[in-house]
This record gives sequence, C-alpha cells and structure tokens, in this order.
Amino acid sequence: MSSIKQFQVTFDCAEPERVARFWCEVLGYVVPPPPEGFATWDDFDHSRPPEDRGSSFACSDPSGVGPRLYFQRVPEGKVVKNRVHLDVRVGTGLAGEERLAKLEAECARLVALGAARERLLYDGHDSCIVMQDIEGNEFCLD
Repeated sequence: MSSIKQFQVTFDCAEPERVARFWCEVLGYVVPPPPEGFATWDDFDHSRPPEDRGSSFACSDPSGVGPRLYFQRVPEGKVVKNRVHLDVRVGTGLAGEERLAKLEAECARLVALGAARERLLYDGHDSCIVMQDIEGNEFCLD
C-alpha cells in the first residue's frame, strides 16, 4: 500500500497571481523561484503564448511542511459555496475570550488585505470566524 507524501491545494480563480499573493500574506508562504533559465516569473510568463500568460501561479510553505497552493485561471466565476475550504489555525490551544481576541485580531489583519468577514461562530468557549478571500472563496479562522 502506498502512502501520500505530498499534496497541493488547487484554487480555481480569475486572477491567479493576485490570489496567490493574498494567500502568501495570510499564511506566511512564499512565491517559489521561477523555472530554471528565467530570472523572474514575469520573464517566464512573457515566454508563454499570450493565451497562457497569467493563467497560473503558486506559493509554498518556506519550511516545506505545509502543502503547496496552486492557483489556476478558469473562465467561470464562483457561484456556490466551496465544497472544501481552508481552516487557518490561529487560535490553537486558546479558549473563550482569549481565543476570540486572537481570531478578531487576525480577522482585522486579513480584512486589511482584502478578505471579507462573513460571520462569527461562537458558543461561549469555542469559536471561529467564517471569511472570504479576495475572490470570494470561503475559509475559516480557527
């Protein structure tokens, strides 16, 4: 039986580089180096046929632990709730008001980056904030 060693999470979106750079800021990820033979990603992008320019972008965990995130341009817009979403774990180990304060602080930072707050889910002890990224993809601050 084989075991999965790595996986990536793929986002369909309208503006791959813009969305990738947003998630770099959210997660502390980085843009990997451009392909061999290219000084920059712009150089690589301009080497592609016009219809493929700007069609994809990626970011990765600089520690190599987290999954690679890949963003691909698709012609259709988002129309329904995501079937899969990311939980951004910022309140791990915290409870009650301390957890809520940590989530609210991170929410404010992400709203400043262009995210949108949807709603707070709070039961007096455990909490999360449901949000949307810059293209409307749902995620949770957990």
